[in-house]
Amino acid sequence: MDKYFDDIVKNLSQLIKFDSSQAPATEGKPFGEANAKCLDFFLSLASYLGFETKNYDNYIGEVKFGSGEDFAVLAHLDVVPAGNGWTHDPFGGEVDRENGKIWGRGAMDDKGPALIALYAMKAIKDAGIKPKKCIKLIVGCNEETGWACIDHYNKVAKMPETGISPDADFPVIYAEKGIVHLTLAFPAENAQFSGLKGGDRANMVCDYCEVTAEKSDLAEQLGLEYAAGKIISRGKSAHGSTPEKGVNAIEKMLAYLGLDGMKKLLFGEKLGLSGFEDETGKLTFSPNLIEQRGGAIYVTCDVRYPATYTLKNVLEVVDKCGIPYTIEHEQAPLFNDRNGKLISTLLGVYNEVTGKNVQPVAIGGGTYARALKCGAAFGPEEEGEESTIHQADEYITFEKIDKCLKIYTLALQRLCC
Repeated sequence: MDKYFDDIVKNLSQLIKFDSSQAPATEGKPFGEANAKCLDFFLSLASYLGFETKNYDNYIGEVKFGSGEDFAVLAHLDVVPAGNGWTHDPFGGEVDRENGKIWGRGAMDDKGPALIALYAMKAIKDAGIKPKKCIKLIVGCNEETGWACIDHYNKVAKMPETGISPDADFPVIYAEKGIVHLTLAFPAENAQFSGLKGGDRANMVCDYCEVTAEKSDLAEQLGLEYAAGKIISRGKSAHGSTPEKGVNAIEKMLAYLGLDGMKKLLFGEKLGLSGFEDETGKLTFSPNLIEQRGGAIYVTCDVRYPATYTLKNVLEVVDKCGIPYTIEHEQAPLFNDRNGKLISTLLGVYNEVTGKNVQPVAIGGGTYARALKCGAAFGPEEEGEESTIHQADEYITFEKIDKCLKIYTLALQRLCC
C-alpha cells in the first residue's frame, strides 16, 4: 500500500485546489467552471491509471473496472462553501508533513475518500486480481446541493443496485435518517430593522448573520459586533446533521432583535418535533438560513428525522404550528438489514483491519447510499476523532489515508472479487 501513498497525497492536494462548490452554470458546465475542471482532473487521473472513464455532461463521472454484475462506489467531488474562520487556505491543498495532515475543503468530504477508493481499485488491478463484478466508481458533482448529478445519471445510464458510499462514518452505516429542508415564512411587515440575512447552505450550521439596526447595550451583552451600521452575529459552522457541534449565529441575532417567539419556536420548541426518536437516534433540527424580504423573514431549517418515521409524520406536527412553509428538499430514510451480506461483510472488513469489535451504526447524514436499492455508507470518520466536515480547517490525516486504503481495498476484494 505504501507505494500509492505519495501519489494520493499529491493528487488530493491538487483536487482540493479546485473550489468545486456550486457556482453559476455556464454552457456545458451545470455547476460552474471549477466544478467541471475538478471532475476532468479526477477522470483524467483515472484514465492515466488505466481505467475506462465516462464524463456524463459534467454532471457526474464514472470509472469502471472489471465485468459482470455492477457494484457501485458512490462518492462526490463537490464541496460546501468554505465559510468563515479558516487558519489555512481552504483551497490551498496544504500538505503538512510535520503533523501528517492535508488541509482544505473536501479533504474528508468527499474528495479524499473518492481518491482513496480510486487507488484501492488500482491496488487490486496491480495485484493482477480480476473482479467478478464491474466496479463503478461514480463521482457526482452536486451531492451537497440537490443531487441533480444523480438525477442526470439515472437518465443517461443505469445505476447499480448495490454498493457503498465512502462519505460518512465507520464501522458501517446500516440506517440514515430522513431529511427535509423546510423554509418557514414569518411575518415582519413593521420590522424596525432591515437586511437581515445569514447562512451559506441549508445543511451547514449558520456561522454568520447580519442586520441593519440601531446598536444597543444588548449587543455587547450577547457578544455581537457593530460595524458600518450593521449588527453582526458570529457562530461556528458544523454539519447540519450534528448542529450540537456548531454554534448557530441566528439564535443570538433573534434575541437581539426581540424576536423571542421566533427564537423559542426555532431553538426551543423546534416546531414541536423534539419527541421523535427511535433506534437510529433523535430528530435533529437546525435553522441554517435566514433572509428578510418582502415584509417577511424566511428561515430554512434542516430537519433529520429517525429512519422508522415518515415525512408525513413530521409534517403533521409542523402543520400544528400554523407557520406557512415550503419544502425545499427531501430524502426518504434508508434502513438496511444489519445482518445482511453487505452490512456484515463491510463490518467484518473494518473490524479485521482495525482489530476492533464494533457494531453497525445509524447516522443523520444523507449519503449517496440512498440512491441504491441496497447501499451502505462506509467511512471515513470514526468515533472519538475530531470532525471538521463542513467546518473551518477541514483536514485529513496521513494515518486516515493509509487506513482507508487498506479498508477499501479489502472491502472491494471481498464484495467484488
